[in-house]
Amino acid sequence: MSLKLYNTLTRKKEEFIPLNGKQVGMYVCGPTVYNFFHIGNARPFLVFEVLRKYLQYKKYKVTYVSNFTDIDDKVINKAKELGSSYDKIAERFIAEYFYDADFLNIGRADFYPRATEHITDIIKFILRLQEKGYAYVVDGDVYYDVSKFKDYGKLSKQSIDEIKAGARIEVDERKKNPYDFVLWKKSKEGEPEWSSPWSFGRPGWHIECSVMSSKYLGDTFDIHAGGEDLIFPHHENEIAQSEAVSGKIFARYWLHNGYLKIDNKKMSKSIGNILTIRELSQKYDGSTIRHFLLSAHYRSPLNYSIEQIEQSKNSIETLNNLIFNLNFFSQSKQIHKKIDEDSKKLTETVDRMKDAFIEAMDDDFNTPIALSTLFLLAKETNIYLNKTKNKNLEIINKVIQFYEEFGTNILGLKFSSQLSRQTMLPETEIGHLIAARERARKYKDWETADKIREKLLGVGVIIEDTADGARWKKS
Repeated sequence: MSLKLYNTLTRKKEEFIPLNGKQVGMYVCGPTVYNFFHIGNARPFLVFEVLRKYLQYKKYKVTYVSNFTDIDDKVINKAKELGSSYDKIAERFIAEYFYDADFLNIGRADFYPRATEHITDIIKFILRLQEKGYAYVVDGDVYYDVSKFKDYGKLSKQSIDEIKAGARIEVDERKKNPYDFVLWKKSKEGEPEWSSPWSFGRPGWHIECSVMSSKYLGDTFDIHAGGEDLIFPHHENEIAQSEAVSGKIFARYWLHNGYLKIDNKKMSKSIGNILTIRELSQKYDGSTIRHFLLSAHYRSPLNYSIEQIEQSKNSIETLNNLIFNLNFFSQSKQIHKKIDEDSKKLTETVDRMKDAFIEAMDDDFNTPIALSTLFLLAKETNIYLNKTKNKNLEIINKVIQFYEEFGTNILGLKFSSQLSRQTMLPETEIGHLIAARERARKYKDWETADKIREKLLGVGVIIEDTADGARWKKS
């Protein structure tokens, strides 16, 4: 069975056929870095990185890009609130992002472009829109003229009239149309600013992703993903900008995850139910939260409740116990080489679960069914371990390999019994964590710095702070 993905653009499942053979370009909208990210933010960060892992399992070479929006009203307002600067706020919460992403075992993207690192590229892009007649200037602000792009609304499946009637649009009589959106904002007093042909100012939100995705992946790439809330206006506006400039299809497959609620209520500051990963990490391990986020199909809504997260905790504990027992028996002197009927039956179950896992993932990335194979196999394996006297080492190792390959390498679950048999992180990951700790120390965020030190100690890495910076060694 070939991989099929639901394309928001066409509203149907389509066979995934990359533009360039086994090369895949993938862009996932990243965080606006002004605070700790919450469990709703975590869902796209996590599920689409799992899709990247699965594509790699299918032998695709994936270039994975996820951006940081490091200049935005929210970043500026946070800086004012804390009496800091926008760049220090961005640096701090980029470090916090990596800390929480590591806790959830979200793998690193190939590129993490920041908006402020691409101001020159953004200005050039806007100039091209202006030259082609899609942009106009009003008092130092630059707007995109939506009426000039005939396909506007094709992603959200809305006409201009529907957008005009249904959108919450800030009234600005200077705009040609009320639904035109900003490409460049003239700065207000005290705001960060960059020089441009129109004014000292900063880029709008939508233009940043158009510029950064095309820079790292080209004018046309394979997969653009993010939360359902980004379909309109963010992704709709990206299409309008990018296709107006290049004259080519922007992204070929658009993937969007469903909303996440807390106790069946939308997360909102006004009712105080924002639940950050940092808060959750005080009660649950990363694999429990991963299990919860993967327990529903990515396009379906997901509701967080104590009952649901506790169920995920119990599910992970079931797998922890199984892997512990498997590792115990794999090292036991009572293991036999004889393959009896019970061993043959379990071997067949492993093969069947492998096929079921792949079939589920090929069918629009169905992680709940893929997850279920881990527990169906666990049930059969526990029966085998409890009743079979002549336990076979080959089949026990085959089961262990199944959980390593599908549970850990693809779904990203880590088991407390050190399933991967590694106590030391790769040196690149140690370097990332030490750099994050150094940033935290720089901004006097001692709590984060201490947590990173504790995490490294837990995997056998000792940090020594010297006059020349942090050094590390194996304990």
